[in-house]
Amino acid sequence: MRASKAEIALYLEGHWQEDLLFVLKQEQQGYEFCQQQMAECDQQLQQYLQQREDRSQGASLPEETRKGRLQKKKKGKPQFDLRAELFRLSGTDLTRIDGLDVLTATTVLSEAGSDMNKWADENHFVSWLRLCPDNRISGDKVMGKGRLPTNNRASTALKMAASTLRASNSYLGAQFRRLRSKLGAPVAIKAMAAKLARWVYRMLRYGMQFVDRGAGFYETPTPQAADRPSEVESCRVRIPHC
Repeated sequence: MRASKAEIALYLEGHWQEDLLFVLKQEQQGYEFCQQQMAECDQQLQQYLQQREDRSQGASLPEETRKGRLQKKKKGKPQFDLRAELFRLSGTDLTRIDGLDVLTATTVLSEAGSDMNKWADENHFVSWLRLCPDNRISGDKVMGKGRLPTNNRASTALKMAASTLRASNSYLGAQFRRLRSKLGAPVAIKAMAAKLARWVYRMLRYGMQFVDRGAGFYETPTPQAADRPSEVESCRVRIPHC
């Protein structure tokens, strides 16, 4: 709230009925109970993460950088350093990927795990998330396109992360705005969610580091611009449980 405590106290002065004061007391007690439950949940989660294997190999947590990235204040933030615990658990800092915050990284790791060897390559991982195009192909020609519905929480989290790139002054933000202008918002969100998933796979399996080159680098015309591959990467891999 922008108002100070003194201003709020002044606004609360008045003639209050007894029943309304009782309701206010009930609401206050309910709020405090929910806060206590959340604190206990955070404590339990912290203990669980500390019991997991340390895959950081003694490496120090990279400094958090937000240059050019959209900063958002999220409610329900854990009461401990969740980013440090996830780094120790996975051995890499997924929050360095533009669009991914610590809660999104937590959702992806809780659904997919930190071991990417379960998928042969990143295309299999994107297919498992059902973020690949559902193209009906015959004779190497696309005869039709469809959508792959999913209730995977990791896929939903990556799509929400991709949608935040619209206001990001970063390389991925510039890519998203370009795709949105050409293909529309729904297709652009799904395509960028697939790109985020590929970066998650590369960082967890190969230890690659994400380095943001900035929106200017993407938007500046270069002689190689004509040879730049399309960002809508097709994934024709199908796995039995997809």
